[in-house]
Amino acid sequence: MKLKIYLFALVLGTSISSCKKLVRQQEQNAAIQIITNGLWYVQTYTNNGADISSIFDGYVFQFKQDGTVVGTKDNISISGTWSASIPDRSITSNFPNATSPLNKLNSVWKITDSSVDYVVANATISDSTENLRLQKK
Repeated sequence: MKLKIYLFALVLGTSISSCKKLVRQQEQNAAIQIITNGLWYVQTYTNNGADISSIFDGYVFQFKQDGTVVGTKDNISISGTWSASIPDRSITSNFPNATSPLNKLNSVWKITDSSVDYVVANATISDSTENLRLQKK
């Protein structure tokens, strides 16, 4: 009898664990689909409270499912990488050879608010607090 209860508990625990993994994977897939569908631009960027959004004027960003991102302005494109962590509510971006302003996006960004057409995030970069709002075009 004890063996049956143990086996039942083991099967139930495995099923619950599998369901949680499936739900997390579905959440991750849905987020990736939202991020990679369309073009994004920097609507707001502040550095220690100072609005420096205008340095991103004209840039659009295409996030791709293979983990690459392309920032384009005036037909000049710069490639980087990105990854999302749904459990951590964060996005990591890196433009390894970029200069300003794209190098300002190199960080782990903690998402504080989001929808299907915007993301609000912040990061600490070199002892300064950066705030970012990406908007879908």
